Amino acid sequence: MNVSTILIILLIGAFATYFSGDKLASKVALLFSLAALGCSIVLLNNYNAGENISVINSWITQPKISFALNADGLGLAMVLLTAALTPVIIFSSFGNEYKNSKAFYGLILFMAFAMTGTFLAADGLLYYIFWELALIPIYFIALIWGNGDADERRKAVVKFFIYTLAGSLFMLTAFIYLYQKAGSFLIEDLYKVQLSACEQFWIFLAFFLAYAIKIPIIPFHTWQANVYQKAPTVGTMLLSGIMLKMGLYSVIRWQLPIAPLAAKEYMYIFIALGIAGVIYGSIVALRQNDLKKLLAYSSLAHVGLIAAGSYTLTLDGLRGAVLQMIAHGFVVVGLFFAAEVIFRRFETREISKLGGIRTQSPKFTSMFLILVLASVALPGTFNFVGEFTVLYSLSQVNIWFALLGGTTIILGAYYMLRMFQHVMLGETNSKTFADVTLNEGISFTVIIAVLLFFGFYPKPITDLITPSLETILNVINKN
Repeated sequence: MNVSTILIILLIGAFATYFSGDKLASKVALLFSLAALGCSIVLLNNYNAGENISVINSWITQPKISFALNADGLGLAMVLLTAALTPVIIFSSFGNEYKNSKAFYGLILFMAFAMTGTFLAADGLLYYIFWELALIPIYFIALIWGNGDADERRKAVVKFFIYTLAGSLFMLTAFIYLYQKAGSFLIEDLYKVQLSACEQFWIFLAFFLAYAIKIPIIPFHTWQANVYQKAPTVGTMLLSGIMLKMGLYSVIRWQLPIAPLAAKEYMYIFIALGIAGVIYGSIVALRQNDLKKLLAYSSLAHVGLIAAGSYTLTLDGLRGAVLQMIAHGFVVVGLFFAAEVIFRRFETREISKLGGIRTQSPKFTSMFLILVLASVALPGTFNFVGEFTVLYSLSQVNIWFALLGGTTIILGAYYMLRMFQHVMLGETNSKTFADVTLNEGISFTVIIAVLLFFGFYPKPITDLITPSLETILNVINKN
């Protein structure tokens, strides 16, 4: 078995879901997503046993393009994140009804297929194809099944699509230029290309524009909050939990090793941009009354810190960034699902109109509190491991970066706990808040179990990703 198996399962699953009809679509999608998760676990075991599960086949001779999938520890960690969150996201949606659900769930699996391909691709053009394919399903998911005013939703989604597509064209231009130098799109050949400092600057900048929009990093973040708010919660989960990780992962996999001189030269600027996102996202989150928008700006703050850690060019920075990517994926999916559960009962996301849930649903209150504490990196949760490692790496570069980056913990604790107080405590809302269903309880339990388990025992993930990160750092330091 090789890594192409998981792509085949997800692609077949997308079509099978669509042709299964509206009544069976959700169940078929869940079945194939669980099959993909099982396949990813088998592939991980095979990888740990020393088996070569990567794939490289000639695809197009002129230009020279290969169907190359590289399964190292870093790629597998991101594949496992995608494979684990996809069934959780699908299962969490069972409490909602969707028109044309066969298309809705088929698009979810197709998006998982494209994102998985992005994490595995070892050929620049193949990577670009997967990167763009992931944009198509989320565009339709947000546009067709989103909420709020149709015109406002359309404007937000179209803005997101154009921004992302425009940034990707800069990346494609960079790949074409690199191909002329290397004669190949294979990642190991691109790593070996000798570029001048000027060439590296422009290549680095072209990649940065694509990744900064996708992550997003300020000032390229203007699409994010509106799309997160207007998209259906499933779409918001896919965007925040997995899709933005494509940009963060790509910084480590593609941008830094291909243009290391530029990365070293302008390190302080890009770390500063990441930390600026931390502070800006936290301050704007304080002013939000819409629960999804508050979580959107909270996410902006957290990914700003991850990006800053990536640009430190240290092993601790890269390792902390990857750990935080995975932790953030689970906690943000859990928080957006909690917002959806509240909306199902009260039909509002306005924080000022909520309150008193604790007295009606102690179980939900307890689970929501754990997710809030994980979000603010309480010791013992997975997020603490990642954030502490990133802050430590920032202190190695400049202590002020660590101090400013640490504001995400202070400000995050303030606005998240204040939100929890308004939503869960206080006066009881006039509507009844029914206790969590079995479906909702299972979804929350899985997410919380992951956050607590790896909070106390992150070694399996650390051992998995460290060799790959050391290899990437060796490539960077050779230049």
